[in-house]
Amino acid sequence: MTRNLQAHLSLFGSSLIFGANYWIAKGLMPVYFEPFQIIFIRLSTTALLFWAMSLFIPKEKINRKDLVLIAICAMLGVVINQIMFFEGLKLTKPVETAILHTTSPIMVLIMSHWLIKERVTNAKAWGITFGFLGALTIVLNGQSLSFSDSNVLGSIFIFINIVSYSLYLVLIKPMMSKYHAITIMKWVFLFGFIAAAPITGPSFARINWEIITPFIWFSLSYVVIASTFIAYIMITFSLKYLTPSVVGFYIYLQPFVATITGVIFYNSTITIVKIFAAMMIFTGVYLVSKKAPKGSIQVSERY
Repeated sequence: MTRNLQAHLSLFGSSLIFGANYWIAKGLMPVYFEPFQIIFIRLSTTALLFWAMSLFIPKEKINRKDLVLIAICAMLGVVINQIMFFEGLKLTKPVETAILHTTSPIMVLIMSHWLIKERVTNAKAWGITFGFLGALTIVLNGQSLSFSDSNVLGSIFIFINIVSYSLYLVLIKPMMSKYHAITIMKWVFLFGFIAAAPITGPSFARINWEIITPFIWFSLSYVVIASTFIAYIMITFSLKYLTPSVVGFYIYLQPFVATITGVIFYNSTITIVKIFAAMMIFTGVYLVSKKAPKGSIQVSERY
């Protein structure tokens, strides 16, 4: 199995995790946890897991300039990303949040071209278009849409969330060819936790642990370990062998996975429209995965 194929499988796996996470995390709020409480638990636990895992890989010294860039990436990909997402989700409807997130791969493609000179091929542009239309079809299918004045601030927060994560994917990419993925992630989450703790820490003290049931413990474990620790490993590994725009494109799979999860576990129905939308998304996967002509950026084979 080639590294390229492994990277695509990792991205597909992360999409499965994030797609199911929509349903699992939904049951945690607001009865059992507040958003900031979940963020605090996610960042602190994930930082500890990455530092523990780093004990089993060769020790690497990161130069000061790269450490500064990693700290910036931590602010973008962990702190701003998560805080803006949860705050935006509180003020907007889920369908509006999902629609705004369909612009994320487009944002990644634009930033990749602008910041690291990633070549935008016709196939990649068409792939992004097919994925966008497919994801939008799934999100809007049977849903009502109303961007009212009360949701404007929430929409702004979600847009900041999208921009910050898109920048994170592009800026963290050069680090992939220099350091091990675990080395990068342990610093990203340490910096992220330190920056977010003053904001999210006070809410952690208000958690009522007595009402937490075994199922809620399982759900929280999934959100922390699967959708944070494991998913970030998968995405970081994939960035070593694929361009940021390809990695970002897999966001389009999440509405599809969420739909399938709903069909299997929550009695949702699958329709011809959803099947057609899924075909558009997978067509997009094929197009963005096509090997670019000579002159596009080369991806490292070190891991």
